[in-house]
Amino acid sequence: MSQALPLTPLDTLGSALRRALPVLPVVAVIALLGLPVTPGGEGGATVADAVSGLVVLCCALRLLRGRRRPLSGTAALVIGLPVVGIAVAAAGAANPGAGITGLARYLQIFVLVPAAVLLLVRDRRDFRLLTWSFVGLALWQGAIGVHQYVTGTGALYMGEDIRAVGTFGASDIMGMATVVAFGVVCAVGLALGPCTSRQRTAAVACSLMLLLPLALSFSRGAWIATAAACGAQLALAGMRRAVKVGAAVAAAAVLLVGGLGVGTAMLQDRINSITQVADAPDQSVVDRYTMWAAAVDMWSEHPLTGVGLKAFPDHRDGHASLALSSGSDTGGAGAAYRKQPLLSPHNMYLLVLSEQGLIGLLALAGSWLALLVCGLRGLVRVRRTPSGIDCALVGCGLLIWQLIDFAYADIGGPSTVLTAVLFGLVGWWALVDPASTASVNSTPPGASRPPVPPAASGPSQEAAAR
Repeated sequence: MSQALPLTPLDTLGSALRRALPVLPVVAVIALLGLPVTPGGEGGATVADAVSGLVVLCCALRLLRGRRRPLSGTAALVIGLPVVGIAVAAAGAANPGAGITGLARYLQIFVLVPAAVLLLVRDRRDFRLLTWSFVGLALWQGAIGVHQYVTGTGALYMGEDIRAVGTFGASDIMGMATVVAFGVVCAVGLALGPCTSRQRTAAVACSLMLLLPLALSFSRGAWIATAAACGAQLALAGMRRAVKVGAAVAAAAVLLVGGLGVGTAMLQDRINSITQVADAPDQSVVDRYTMWAAAVDMWSEHPLTGVGLKAFPDHRDGHASLALSSGSDTGGAGAAYRKQPLLSPHNMYLLVLSEQGLIGLLALAGSWLALLVCGLRGLVRVRRTPSGIDCALVGCGLLIWQLIDFAYADIGGPSTVLTAVLFGLVGWWALVDPASTASVNSTPPGASRPPVPPAASGPSQEAAAR
């Protein structure tokens, strides 16, 4: 009998690529967010947005080939619930063109791309691949951000070009902060899981390295959301796991802010300003409060359906007080100085309330709340068999981060498509029964796994949605 030839590294790589083929388009979306935004392309569609459309198309083709039911009833209800408010607000938009544009954008971010990601992820190995892709993108953007701070080539902040913004440019100052924060949450979740010591060390090291660019983003909202999400992950993981990872992360944070003095006096002032937003707010906080009040005023005039999609800028001046400035100062990171108009209230909940009314807010927030409840229920269940605790902590942590950050920010900018991928990952964990992939994930992390049978090319029809 002839003996089988040993597998070469190329054979192993080819096998891994074939196995990961269904989710590679999603990995491509994440990777393309590492490209610089083209001059003049800020705020418009990017290559990553275009590829996210291909992800939806790939998912549709796989469903047609497999001739299987795309989503369970519960999953379809939770993922599709935002369509109600979005459609009503689009129909009531005063500007039909803006209404159609807003309809397409909201469907992309909150319905179509999340549903496609949910359907393309087949098991926890796919989930972990996308999670590490988040971490890889965060490391890339964070490295660029640190270089911008050190060399003075970042975005304008307090008269200096030092703000770390990565490749997203001065017009999307939250882009790098969001990506890096996602990376921290993903790395902490992976470190708290049942991985090998080498994998845990790598995950902890990544989370520690990402703290520096997160600090240099000068984004108070991202800091608060990251601290809350990681704290929730540590609490949900249990005392033993939390002590292993939490001590290292906390010590690094203390050294970063205090012992090493990395952030200089500007960083310290920024940290102190978090406690002063009510007593002595700066102009950016004053503008935010003013736009929040304007959004509530718009809603009071159109309580059920709002003023229409993408109509906030048209109604802003008629509802805002004189405290609102003419715009925010932007510049640096390769862009000339300019006044950027304030086109949204920088609060997702108030943006939806003002443009989509109570119908839209209840539909969208109801979908997010259902994802959170189902995700936490799944986490409680897998704590008895902790092979999937890392996926649970990543999914719940990302959703908690996003729901908190939405109190200080809204959708917009090139990084927004990553939010769509996030909701897809969270949706897979919350709405697809992890037990349906238990046989694939029963092998300890780092060990060889048996090949996946053809029938596992997608979520099985027996995968019950919670």
